[in-house]
Amino acid sequence: MDPNGRNRRKRGNPVHGWVVLDKPLGLGSTKAVGRVRWLFEAQKAGHAGTLDPLATGVLPIALGEATKTVPFLVDAAKAYEFDITFGLSTETLDAEGAVTGRSDVRPEADAIKAVLPRFIGNVEQVPPKYSAIKIDGKRAYDLARAGVAVEMKTRIVRIDAVSLTGQSGDIASFTVDCGKGTYVRSLARDICEALGAQGHVSRLRRTRVGPFDVSQSVTLEALEADEDRITALRAVAAALPNLPRLYIDEVQAKELRFGRDIPVDMAYPDGTEVGVFLNEQLVAIGACDDGLFHPRRVFAVNSPE
Repeated sequence: MDPNGRNRRKRGNPVHGWVVLDKPLGLGSTKAVGRVRWLFEAQKAGHAGTLDPLATGVLPIALGEATKTVPFLVDAAKAYEFDITFGLSTETLDAEGAVTGRSDVRPEADAIKAVLPRFIGNVEQVPPKYSAIKIDGKRAYDLARAGVAVEMKTRIVRIDAVSLTGQSGDIASFTVDCGKGTYVRSLARDICEALGAQGHVSRLRRTRVGPFDVSQSVTLEALEADEDRITALRAVAAALPNLPRLYIDEVQAKELRFGRDIPVDMAYPDGTEVGVFLNEQLVAIGACDDGLFHPRRVFAVNSPE
């Protein structure tokens, strides 16, 4: 309400769902979200997994009630294609930064393939100093740009697969399947170090985030050209394909929307996180315990299927 006790109408339209954007080169994630939100005139928007301006590919953008499911995608597995250009290392580990090292080493395919198994499994990785990680409340890239010496702490990340897919001149191409928090630029740096070479990421494209892959994506140009762009919107529940489902009736749905527990006959162990649906519409996410469903996130408005 405003100071006079009147209900204020939220700015924008009540649009709810996911847009799987194929983010273009040179556009930051925040600006991409802003552009999509503007196109849909949505009241609220967010995204799952930042992409650098020099990266392209899958950027899932949540509109409206879909923003409540963002944490599920932030933690999801991801897949990338990337190129390493050998010969020059840079401060940012990509083509944007100042040169920090040079080498004439150009590894052969067999040598590259021989070191890749070192980077599969739970591996130690030092994130780039030009990253969004916070150090004492400030972004690492802001500190680095200000000339502040920062120490990036080693972390354990999960890499399920990394493969060499081709070579041409100074450039080697790769694919990688990985978990949350993995930096492809750091992986490329570590591959170069293992090979005794200098190099940097010269191309980076994300091809999958959880259930969303590049085959499902839409470009900004297509969204801008299509007046019926609502057809590009995916259901709120599209981000949760593996979440167990429980179907309820309208009376139970009303109780959940008031934040109340409801009695259920569950086939899942106590504590299992489930999605509760009215027909095919997501009503709530929560857990069951002693025959009751306890809502943790309630979805106020139905979303498109």
